Amino acid sequence: MLCYRQQYSILFDLGASEEQTKLNHIYDEVIATSGPSSTFPQRAYRNPTDALVKFLDYKHGTDWAIWEFRAEGTGYPDSEVYGRIRHYPWPDHHPPPFALIPNIMASMRDWLKGPDSKVGRVVVVHCKAGKGRSGTAACSYLISEEGWVVEDALLRFTTRRMRSGFGAGVSIPSQLRWVRYVDTWTKHRKLYLDGRVEVVEVYVWGLRDGVKVAVEGYIDEGRTIKNFHTFHRHERTILETDEIDSTRMPGPNHEDSLPLPDTKAQAERVQRQDSSSNMEAGADAAIFRPSHPIILPTNDINIDFERRNKAAYGWTMVTSIAHVWFNAFFEGRGPEQNGIADPEGRFEIAWENMDGIKGSVRKGTKAFDRLAVTWRAVGDREKGGIKLPQIITEPKAGELVPETAAADWRTTENSNSTAMGKDLGLRTESPVSMGGSKASSLRSSRSSPLGKEEDHLVGVKTHGPDGEDFVELHAQGPPRGGERSDTVVPQPDLGLPKVASPEPTADIADPGGVSDGGMASISEKNEAKDG
Repeated sequence: MLCYRQQYSILFDLGASEEQTKLNHIYDEVIATSGPSSTFPQRAYRNPTDALVKFLDYKHGTDWAIWEFRAEGTGYPDSEVYGRIRHYPWPDHHPPPFALIPNIMASMRDWLKGPDSKVGRVVVVHCKAGKGRSGTAACSYLISEEGWVVEDALLRFTTRRMRSGFGAGVSIPSQLRWVRYVDTWTKHRKLYLDGRVEVVEVYVWGLRDGVKVAVEGYIDEGRTIKNFHTFHRHERTILETDEIDSTRMPGPNHEDSLPLPDTKAQAERVQRQDSSSNMEAGADAAIFRPSHPIILPTNDINIDFERRNKAAYGWTMVTSIAHVWFNAFFEGRGPEQNGIADPEGRFEIAWENMDGIKGSVRKGTKAFDRLAVTWRAVGDREKGGIKLPQIITEPKAGELVPETAAADWRTTENSNSTAMGKDLGLRTESPVSMGGSKASSLRSSRSSPLGKEEDHLVGVKTHGPDGEDFVELHAQGPPRGGERSDTVVPQPDLGLPKVASPEPTADIADPGGVSDGGMASISEKNEAKDG
């Protein structure tokens, strides 16, 4: 008997008449699964690639194709899935570079609805656990190609992918922000302009002691997150607390806004230079101004925070980790203004709404109260003038859809330390960290200080394509069916109007029989760690 743990969830049902549903199984359009593997030891606790392929072949014949989003590497060569795979990788626990979205959506649409498509095809999306990155892509497809509203798409993914009581399927704030961007993009002709952007200043209210502030962005088509700048002490101005109201945030489009210093001279009038003494926790506001321009190659901006306290014998203790992604084109109202985004703007957020450690809500001790980032668009000077931003539209049906280069499938999952290696705990102090705004950090090559890997599959439903929670395949005999849970999980309020989405024409059918040698045993328990 071949046994493996299959993470397989139905997201969207292909239309079928009510009468047909009573008689036939439903054809599924979008399927989410955890990342399979062909290498040891991963295949011992993941979906073995050959077993997943065997199951998809039985269930869908040649009418399936994979979309993968793993910057850390798929864990299997393309040949093992007959080359029916599209690569759009980006790092785990982060939103995609928005420039990838039009091509991901167009390639999925063409496979399912294009001139050469046929009824019964399915899209299989996977990342590592089949949650954050897969959920972002799947929900984006429902919104942009099927007309769903944000809340319904997110709820659909959660109820089909997650067990009751384990929260939302897409839960990382920045990924949710990207789903909202997709909704805005869809409503405004699917037009996106990508160009260089400069981070001008970073304002922090309630700044605690020992906090490092860094500006990051995407390179290598989104496969890598690069640190473009870490602020140092001489780039920081501390404002006297009696000069500002730390509970109010800057921003021209917010009612509860506070005017920021208009000029550097005005700011310097309330400046208190940094000294060797520690700041009182939560007592200060600071302005970080880089000594040289921080220019990112795309509109995708990440502001990263890490707080450290000194420990004995050359060690430091990392007590806080948080970051936030935003896109200057969308925050600058580019879609609403026919593609002409504001040339400069501000993004603001409270500590509680920042992304946590490895996609969780954990951030450690509070590092600050609130944050505001100011940016401005930057043109590339060439012969004859300034180069305009790149215009990116969704390829039309039948047009060639670009694909991103795949990461090395043999890459070990912990080697992508740039995106995944930060956690709380002890670190060694380095000369680089001593020059930061109060302290800096090292990216750990381990998943945690103790070297233990977190189980990314906790809370993910384990069931088959027809909704069965347990599927067993013996050498002889059909699978054993179970009941599917339709428990509704509350989604975060994104402040968007609630509009009814088009209902699928059919629901999930009861499990059918499987012939000998088909699908293997599926365990409900996540006993193995997801590496």
